[in-house]
Amino acid sequence: MTELDAAEPTDREPHSDGADSARASRRTFMRKVFFASGATALVTMGGAGAWAATADDTTGTADASASPAPSGAPSGGPGGGAGGPGNQSITEEFFGLTTDGKRIDDLFTIHSTKVDTAPVISAAKAFLAGLSDTQRSSTQFTVHSTEWRLWSNVDSYERQGVSLADLSDDQKALGTALLKAALSADGLETTEKIRRINQAAGEAIDNTDSFNEDAYYWTVMGTPSDSEPWGFQFDGHHLVLNYFVLGDQVVMSPCFWGSEPTSMKIDGETVTVCHEEVLASLAFINSLTEAQQKVAIASPTKSNESMKAGAFSDNTVQAYEGIRGSALTGAQKAKLLAIVEAFVGRAKADAAKVRMAEVRKHLDDTFATWSGGTADDAAFYVRVHSPVVWVEVDCQAPGPLAGAYGATQGSGPTQMHVHSVIRTPNGNDYGKELLRQHYLTSPHHR
Repeated sequence: MTELDAAEPTDREPHSDGADSARASRRTFMRKVFFASGATALVTMGGAGAWAATADDTTGTADASASPAPSGAPSGGPGGGAGGPGNQSITEEFFGLTTDGKRIDDLFTIHSTKVDTAPVISAAKAFLAGLSDTQRSSTQFTVHSTEWRLWSNVDSYERQGVSLADLSDDQKALGTALLKAALSADGLETTEKIRRINQAAGEAIDNTDSFNEDAYYWTVMGTPSDSEPWGFQFDGHHLVLNYFVLGDQVVMSPCFWGSEPTSMKIDGETVTVCHEEVLASLAFINSLTEAQQKVAIASPTKSNESMKAGAFSDNTVQAYEGIRGSALTGAQKAKLLAIVEAFVGRAKADAAKVRMAEVRKHLDDTFATWSGGTADDAAFYVRVHSPVVWVEVDCQAPGPLAGAYGATQGSGPTQMHVHSVIRTPNGNDYGKELLRQHYLTSPHHR
């Protein structure tokens, strides 16, 4: 399906002239990234749909004369783990993560889950109502907007929407209430700690212009509703939340959590974040026998950048690798699930329960692959991959905030700089498969 197959309507939420200009600038930027990297994606994915994905929902066309990408463009290896376009970008039609380029059908259906989405609907309505007309016009997009896919964990990436820096204290409180309605206590604490460390690390290197706690942006896709699809995105350095709602169904992916450093003393308190996924990963790999580790561990060394499905990698093709769930004991399976739970548990308990049931259903067909050491302080990379879930935990080399913890930028990977992501393979990132089914089956959309 193409980027817009899921959406019959092409109307946008109203936007001001300034917001239209900002969107045009951003689309131009993404086109420049594409043309600088060549037309491989266009040839591979098919012309018309790929071009459509670069355009506004209703206006704008791809500019084949666009100049090369500016020097400030996000950069990263294949998979965009560092936040850059890598091999794929918004210029491609959305297809989703697959093992061989062929999507498995019938994994996701519209059905009742008994998840209570009323609080998040109410909180989203209150948040939007609390914005000024100008703020709202630059924040709200249609549910089928390509804005869903324009996220990055890079600090310097140009984002849309309204930033925390643009909001009054009362408006910030409404945003926090929306996060509280969507996330568990652990999920909310994780988002707050990431922002808090970003601020403190920025202060430590005397660069709070780039690294601070307010450079995080809200966008809302669609109109909060108990029957129509909608969602929101919270996007900034080391922190990206995509939250889709359709009735009582929730899809919380892709989500990116990271930090540099992962532990820092702030105002006399040691603040630690992204530790749960590190501990769960090490507990799993060390539960394996020597023979099992030989299957699971692809390499005893860890490269500086291993992530395969970070920003701008919505269509990653990656074969299963490592050890299969069916080869594990019951105790080992529980430890494998604990890695996924570290991410899924950041959603509200009822939504997390539904998601974990979905993951368990495919546990025997879940694979885990590992690179790096297995000691408590070792740098490593792990990927947990099944038909319905994809998790990566990637210990990175010290980056631009290295000076905040006495490290040297570009030295070997460390647990003090972690990137991690959770996705839904086979087309349901951003709830796109549910969105497609909704438009196909709802009488009022026929």
